[in-house]
Amino acid sequence: MRKVFTTGQVAKICKVAPRTVSKWFDSGRLRGYRIPGSQDRRIPREHLIRFLKEHGMPLGELEEEGWHKILIIGAEKLFIDRMKELLPESDDYKFECANSGFEAGIQAESFHPDTIIVDLAMGRSEGLQIAQNLRRNPQYEETLIVALALEDEPNPEALLNYGFNEVFKKPFDVALLAQRIKTLVQQKRDNL
Repeated sequence: MRKVFTTGQVAKICKVAPRTVSKWFDSGRLRGYRIPGSQDRRIPREHLIRFLKEHGMPLGELEEEGWHKILIIGAEKLFIDRMKELLPESDDYKFECANSGFEAGIQAESFHPDTIIVDLAMGRSEGLQIAQNLRRNPQYEETLIVALALEDEPNPEALLNYGFNEVFKKPFDVALLAQRIKTLVQQKRDNL
């Protein structure tokens, strides 16, 4: 997965001449940077995706990577429906669901989620095991893993020791979780 593109690579993706990409860059419409000591331009992936979307151009091979993918494990349908409503596909969110640790492992491998939400109501020990297994895999080092803790959870902060980045204790407003994910996604995109 390429993080930075040359003007020639962007030209191939956009099906235009490299000179056109240089003009977009020089006019400030396509953000990027120059290699120090040369005139070579580089365009980070996020800026390219944003540019293509703003101008209604097809994303082509970048399409799949424009989404923020969320895997929800063990949650009830009402929660899932509310998350999909608050983080719609039209805003570049894509969802998959799993009901067990086994299913979660299969989904994580094929879906490559950016965020994983684990509802500990499915079974606290199974939920903790899922988080620990994911964290052992270098592929999920940057993945945001959120725990939905039961209201009788004695020490929710202790769940962070099992590999979770965030803990939401039930009952909570699903809109708060959705807003937190939006904030983290925006920070991640801004840093690219």
